[in-house]
Amino acid sequence: MITPNKTFELKTLNSGYAYICGVDEVGMGCLAGPVVVCAVKVGKEFYEKGLVGIRDSKLLSESQREKLYKTLINEKSLSYRISLADSKKIDEINIYQASMWAMREAIKKVLGSSSQAIVLVDGNKKIPNLSYEQKTVVKGDQKVFAIACSSIIAKVYRDRMMKQYSKVYPNYGFEQHKGYSTILHQKQLNKLGPCPIHRRSFRLRY
Repeated sequence: MITPNKTFELKTLNSGYAYICGVDEVGMGCLAGPVVVCAVKVGKEFYEKGLVGIRDSKLLSESQREKLYKTLINEKSLSYRISLADSKKIDEINIYQASMWAMREAIKKVLGSSSQAIVLVDGNKKIPNLSYEQKTVVKGDQKVFAIACSSIIAKVYRDRMMKQYSKVYPNYGFEQHKGYSTILHQKQLNKLGPCPIHRRSFRLRY
């Protein structure tokens, strides 16, 4: 199992940057609900905290994510901001553009006018039209500590949203599948049809 290593980030900070911004999204492949992006801003102090268990949110259990989420959002050496692209936005400009828009918004919120920051992006494609310096890292959510932190915060934030949506739009099972295309979700879509948070530009007929 690949676990985040602080060496790369500390080397980056020692090369002249004051801050690292890690960014990640959750929910791109869902049929319903928003894409949630979290951007975190950290400096050298954060890497001295000795936090353990941080890794890609997909490799953690729900209880592990919840525990780490509480630790991260209360950590004073970490700043974070959330940005959402709802189903309407996704249908208007497509899922890729919506996720890039949400990433830019979250990064701008957390970095502000910081000129000594570098954005570390999961994957091999840079975020278009971003005014900050950025570097892509393939499998960054597994390798980069800051990206793993953003993935945990985004995942827990979105899961909580979907549980709330399950109360507004019952019988779809949002509290279970969180909007992903599971057999239960497909079955209920066939039975009930789409609700207001479903992405109409996605294939919703099964």
